[in-house]
Order: sequence, then C-alpha cells, then structure tokens
Amino acid sequence: MQISPPVLRYVGLAKHVLRASRHYSTRFGYAHSRCLVFSNFGQPEKVLKLHSYSVPPPYDDIINVKFIASPINPADINQLEGVYPEKPEFTLELGTGDKSAVPGNEGLVEIVSCGSKVNPSIRPGQWAIMSGPNFGTWRTYAQAREANLILIPDKEGLSPIQAATVSVNPSTAYRMLKDFAGLEPGDYFVQNAANSGVGRSAIQIGRLWGLKSINIIRDRPGIEKLKEELRTIGGTEVITEAEAKDRRTMARITGGQPVRLALNCVGGESATNLARILGYNGHLVTYGAMSKLPFSVPASALIFKNIHCHGFWISAWSKENEATKSQMIRDILDWIRDGKFQDVPYEVTKWSEDTGLETLMEPIKRGISEYSGRKGIFLMEDD
Repeated sequence: MQISPPVLRYVGLAKHVLRASRHYSTRFGYAHSRCLVFSNFGQPEKVLKLHSYSVPPPYDDIINVKFIASPINPADINQLEGVYPEKPEFTLELGTGDKSAVPGNEGLVEIVSCGSKVNPSIRPGQWAIMSGPNFGTWRTYAQAREANLILIPDKEGLSPIQAATVSVNPSTAYRMLKDFAGLEPGDYFVQNAANSGVGRSAIQIGRLWGLKSINIIRDRPGIEKLKEELRTIGGTEVITEAEAKDRRTMARITGGQPVRLALNCVGGESATNLARILGYNGHLVTYGAMSKLPFSVPASALIFKNIHCHGFWISAWSKENEATKSQMIRDILDWIRDGKFQDVPYEVTKWSEDTGLETLMEPIKRGISEYSGRKGIFLMEDD
C-alpha cells in the first residue's frame, strides 16, 4: 500500500512539509525508490516490471522508510499468480501508466524521517518490520503509517536477515505449537516438510519449549547429511516419508506415547499418513499444500481417535492479534540474540541503484520451485 498525497498539495504546503520532516537524508527531501511492480496477475516473469518513482518528504502522520531486506516467500509468488486469498490494491499512486502494485509481504525497514504528527518515540534510524500483509516490500523506499509497522526497539545482536525473516516462518511455527493441542514439555509433535523454513523453526521452538519432534522429509541424495543437520538444531527424530509409514518405526520412536499434534505443509498422501500417526484427540494442522494435492483423513481416525483437523494462516491470525503478535516477535528476536535460534538457509540477491530486472528475477524464479531449500532475500545496498 503506497501512501502518497497529490503533488499539488505539496506545492501549497511546501513550508509546512519542510518543518514537519524531522530528518531526511536525500537530496531536496525526496527519495528515489526503485520497485518491482505488476498490473496483472500471472507468471512472475511475464507480469513483473522494474519501476522508479519519487517518495516525497513525510507530513502529518506519514513515516518515510528505507527497506533493508525483503524476503521472497511462496505466498508472494502465489499472490503474483493471483491464486492467493490476500490480494494487493492496484493504484496509480506509484506513477505507472496502468494501475499497479508492489509485491512482497515481509520486510525490514529503517525509519528515515517522520511527519509532525508521528509519535515522538518513532525516530530516524530505528528498525521496523511490517505489521501485516500487502504493504509491498520489494522496493527500496516507501511511505507508511505507524499502524503498518512493528518497531524493533533494540537491533543490537540482530542481523538484517534475521529481523527481516521473523514474521512469517518462525511466527507460523510459534503459533501452531502454542495454540493447538495444549502441548506440554515432553509431548511429541510430528511434521512433514521438516527442512522447510517453518519446519526448521518448529524444531527449534519445540526444543526451547521442551517438546519432542518427529520430522519427516522426502528421500533425496545426501539425505543423511540433511538428517544430521536437522538433529543438530534440535530435531528429536528425522525420518523419511517411507519410514513414517512403518508402524514399527513409529512405535520404536514414541515408545507408545501418543503424538498429539501434526503440522502439515505437503498435503496428499503425506498428510493422510500424519492423521494415521496421531493419537487420541490429536490435532492435524494444515498450513501449506506444497504437493498441490488434496488429502483424505481415514474415517477410523475421526471415529475412533477423535482427530481434529484445522487450517492455519498467519496473515489472518495477525490481523486479529496485533498486541500478541508484537510480544511473539520480541520472544523470537530475544532467542536470536541469545544464540538459541538459527537462521534458515538463505540466498541473498543484492539490490542497488544499478541492479537490473534480470538479476532481481533470478531469486523469484528459484522461489517458484517449492523444494528449492533456500529462502531468497533481497538485500538493499546503500546508494
């Protein structure tokens, strides 16, 4: 969402704007923002364009921000394709010929300057992340309001990558482990796609809360190395999809202790197997569908084990739980500072004034492959 008052208003209020802007470091008070935009839904390589526009000085309750890092999530790709429930507002305020929007839902910004009515506690130099989706984070500068941001009061001990990636994957794992099944220390949970961003986060948060995890991954070359990697960050057991179907394997792992929570990101046969693994009153929570296949829950699991099936979407949860989200973000950032929570594997694409569309498209194309294994991140460089 780009907030830009009409240019004529600035002509009449030029003196007021100069007084209102407490700090702004760009020439003549305007910032040159470069962004990716799209005017129609479709395949990213067909609909994305590189665009430039001027961001004027802030006034009243407007905050000018500079993006530091912006992740590329599967939901961002789905949004470009038009298959994601959350859709951005297309507007002419970016100065494009057709109504357009900036993609990207997650990102880290630095406060650059503030209008005269902005809370004095918000100051240039502070870091913040987006409070919700649809802001449009694949750009270098933007204007926001306080409601768009969650401030990070202390950036000591945090890297830009760590701060930029806190609000989707770790937050999704945090909520699913906390809000379903009433898990207590010593309880088991099971998950597929355990090497994904959410999967790795669930392993680490589960370990911090005293939970035991059964982590299912697809068979692949070098699987023993991946298994050891997931054990190193706290995975209790790491097994393949084939091993998870073996009742004897599962009995050996749990020792007969019921599994109370299953996290499903795959769908299809993998999700059906999770339902079979669950014990009485277990909860199956679906937060993704990487296989793009529907799944069935055995009638016996519903009748005789009273399995509960849920869906979880962090975007919808965030809209209804703003205060709780801020506290959750602080918890995760504190774990990062204390060295208790590791980054997910990622690949950085540096974004400078000279970076072209072809370079920016490379990590987006990689992100279309759900099994790429590394999160793409735009890292903005100073002009």
